[in-house]
Amino acid sequence: MKICRSFVTVLLFTLFIIPAVSPAWQGKVVKVSDGDTIEVLHNGIAEKIRLYGIDCPEKKQDFGERAKEFTSDKVFSKIVEVDPVVKDRYGRTVGIVYRNDRQSLNEELVIYGFAWVYPQYCDRSQCSEWTKQEKEARAKKAGLWAMNSPVSPWNFRHNKGSDTSYRPTADSQQAAVYHGNFSSGIFHKPGCKGYNCINCNALFSTRNKALAAGYRPCGFCRP
Repeated sequence: MKICRSFVTVLLFTLFIIPAVSPAWQGKVVKVSDGDTIEVLHNGIAEKIRLYGIDCPEKKQDFGERAKEFTSDKVFSKIVEVDPVVKDRYGRTVGIVYRNDRQSLNEELVIYGFAWVYPQYCDRSQCSEWTKQEKEARAKKAGLWAMNSPVSPWNFRHNKGSDTSYRPTADSQQAAVYHGNFSSGIFHKPGCKGYNCINCNALFSTRNKALAAGYRPCGFCRP
């Protein structure tokens, strides 16, 4: 009898005390707070979602606003699928967000150079793939990787925003001279119709640097 009572006690504790992660659900994105935090309607209520496994630049950091713009362009006012992973200490749902083409927003932010993989909080199988994609983004100088020495958001927060090392170098301030399309591998110069394309997140101060990174000029930007 004692064994049975113990088993029932453990079972009740498991069912009613330990919170379970809810299954995936769909909803409309009604707010984008920053690159990695959005609000999605769930049963008629806006639920705050923190993207799992990644960390975008803070608003006061360079590329913080661009990361937010990227996320807004991808999902704002659109239906997404939220795959919950865990609840954080603030009560937010931390999960993977998929667009209607089943592309993970978390992954896209890494690919296009708007987020770091967050090693302390990324332990799923796809995290190793995201880490490879981050290295590729670094190599192509996509997004924030065009800067010389970007500081990770967790270090920025640790220093309460006082880290003065997170500043564009003279080279990165001029990086917008040439815009590289991360998807096509083509770069554009000012005045070109493709200069501000949505995937033009690789920034180069000189034509030679764009070429050295493996990009090629578009038909309008050839000498």
